[in-house]
Amino acid sequence: MTHTIEPGTATVWSDIGCPWASLALHTLRAAAADRGQELLIDHRAFPLELFNSQATPKFIVEPEVIVIGARRPELGWRVWSGAEYDYPSTTLPAMEAVQAAKDPAIGGLRGSDELDAALRHAFYAESRCISIHPVILELAESCPNVDAAALADALERGAGRAEVYAQWRTAQGPEIQGSPHLFAAGGYAVHNPGAFFEWTGDPQQGGLPRLDDYDASWAKDLLDRLAGQG
Repeated sequence: MTHTIEPGTATVWSDIGCPWASLALHTLRAAAADRGQELLIDHRAFPLELFNSQATPKFIVEPEVIVIGARRPELGWRVWSGAEYDYPSTTLPAMEAVQAAKDPAIGGLRGSDELDAALRHAFYAESRCISIHPVILELAESCPNVDAAALADALERGAGRAEVYAQWRTAQGPEIQGSPHLFAAGGYAVHNPGAFFEWTGDPQQGGLPRLDDYDASWAKDLLDRLAGQG
């Protein structure tokens, strides 16, 4: 294992611009809220644009948003309704902010997770450009455990960027298979839990994602494991 897994904490490797990761995180957070269980998530970046040497194409993200949003309407997702020139061309600044927010003086793991959730909701449900710091910092203001002013100062100094690049290098190893990949102490490791889907063909040639089933019971199993580690 090339990365530390803390007992009682779910470590999640993902890209904020990955709909499957956002589905998994929403499922896990909702399950924890339903049972009143405290949930700690240590976010690690799986920056798709660095792996692929290009911005994640809208023609891939949007069909995934549609099939996931139709299956799980409680997400409140919709197709991009903002101006085309506002569509995020990068999610690196957002992921850097989530890493910077881990600083205990800014938010710690709780604040970092609040910011991650706010950024995802802003992108998928509100069609906001999460590529720019003014939007990121406005969302940080809504996070109870984030000191938005301290985050702004940290981002000015470049906080979070080195962490994202270091995590990208770690994610190139064989243990981390993609976004999302969830880990917990005791050997738990699951890539894209609960989702049974495939693309019908090359998305550049008109292929579409087909979500055959989504089993959310994985979240209960993971929460049980995390509760037993406390």
